[in-house]
Amino acid sequence: MKFIADFHIHSKYSRATSHDMDLESLDKWANIKGIKVLGTGDFTHPEWFRNLKEKLEPAEPGLFKIKNSNSQTRFILTTEISCIYSKNNQVRKIHIIIFAPSFAAVEKINANLGWIGNLKSDGRPILGLDAKELAKIVLNSSPDCMIVPAHAWTPWFSIFGSKSGFNSIQECFDEYTKYIFAIETGLSSDPAMNWRLSALDKITLISNSDSHSPAKIGREANVFDADMSYQGIIGAIKEKNPQKFLYTIEFFPEEGRYHFDGHRACGINLSPQESKKYNNICPTCGRPLTIGVLNRVEELADRPEGKKPEGAIPFKSLIPLPEIIADALGVLPGAKLVEGEYKNLIKKFGNEFEILLNASPLDLKSATLAEIAEGITRVREGKVFITPGFDGVYGKINIFSKGEQERSLNQKTLF
Repeated sequence: MKFIADFHIHSKYSRATSHDMDLESLDKWANIKGIKVLGTGDFTHPEWFRNLKEKLEPAEPGLFKIKNSNSQTRFILTTEISCIYSKNNQVRKIHIIIFAPSFAAVEKINANLGWIGNLKSDGRPILGLDAKELAKIVLNSSPDCMIVPAHAWTPWFSIFGSKSGFNSIQECFDEYTKYIFAIETGLSSDPAMNWRLSALDKITLISNSDSHSPAKIGREANVFDADMSYQGIIGAIKEKNPQKFLYTIEFFPEEGRYHFDGHRACGINLSPQESKKYNNICPTCGRPLTIGVLNRVEELADRPEGKKPEGAIPFKSLIPLPEIIADALGVLPGAKLVEGEYKNLIKKFGNEFEILLNASPLDLKSATLAEIAEGITRVREGKVFITPGFDGVYGKINIFSKGEQERSLNQKTLF
């Protein structure tokens, strides 16, 4: 069965998240987006876990749906842990995604982790626990669990992060490396960047939204043609089989918040080559730059750009539909004009991914303004212009020139 999955999100019990991150809103937006399988996120939080047990019921093996509903959305039990600890005389800050096959497995994980840190404080708890020890606890709770390093290249909190990470999976997980089958690329990197490391050739690259609000789910996702079950999904990931795991849906990595190097306080945004000229020091204030994902990939890479390893899972880079509509019309994504046309297109085509991935140019032109249809086509072809993100600042992406936007603005009355 072909379906789209987003495994890494957060609930309303995580810091800096929308109060609408509840099961009902997530179910609603999964249908709007075209997502079939959605991670629950935050299963370590006692109140959220109580919500999950009260409101979900078993569907296909290892998957869940909202009780007494006809919803087609399936939930898979996931959470993210922040591990902050010292190893080899250096402070490490690693975020880890955990997949679990059952409520019973989650209860065992939570019982063990509850002795180590305060699970009530945040949906993504901070634990003074070595990532290797976390893997041990999780796999002892159930061998069917899966451990995935989250947003693997983000400078501050990731396995390869420039500020607090490692140079290899082995260095992080030691003897538990054999249980690491996948990593999450994160918004600031894409598979092509990860392909430059031969050490990752046997590792499956997955992509998720890490969403803090319902409308942001699916901004990165995974497309499967596999058995609709926990074991079917985990098996497709572990096997790294392109016939079962079809492709990932990606941000253009330049749009991510940590793609380039920089210093946000001074507005300094630099490519790796430019950073080297300044010895990785901010030319304005003299403080160290935040070294971004592209620079870190360059540091660890043992291949040139452009080489795709044998058996690699393909990917497609997209821009969320509201951003395409807004750019075509020359307005902000939150404008009412954008919201109205977004709803119009969802009503006509069924869901956002159907529009972005499958709708023909002819059908798009008959359903919306020509500029919007053209914008969707340009995104599919990668014809975009991006100012890369840096030091926590999202990149700025454009599909149309200012002149094209002005012409489109003159046609707003059509809506």
